[in-house]
Amino acid sequence: MPTIQLTTEQRRALEGFANEFETVNALADRNRQKIILLLCERLHQGMTVTEITKMMAITQPAVSHHLKILREAGLVSFKKEGLQSFYHVTLEAPLKSLEDAIHQVRLTVDTTTK
Repeated sequence: MPTIQLTTEQRRALEGFANEFETVNALADRNRQKIILLLCERLHQGMTVTEITKMMAITQPAVSHHLKILREAGLVSFKKEGLQSFYHVTLEAPLKSLEDAIHQVRLTVDTTTK
């Protein structure tokens, strides 16, 4: 199979998409998906780790681990109130970035197939 020489623009689009793998991987896990859905149900109040754990079939350390991954991907944030941390979804920026990367890859694929 012949290889195709990528243009700088195509290479940049693919690199941009690769930069979004952290978001894609964070969204791929069912427990993290459920955490995001739970947080969406409590958009304005947020939820503590304890509240999330009560709604999940996993342990508190596992919930904390999943929240850390979601935080690192920019999908959730937390706000300290006294001794408790309230987690909230912050989907807008990471999903917009992922959408933009996918759009650029689509443009690249269209260009290479012509």
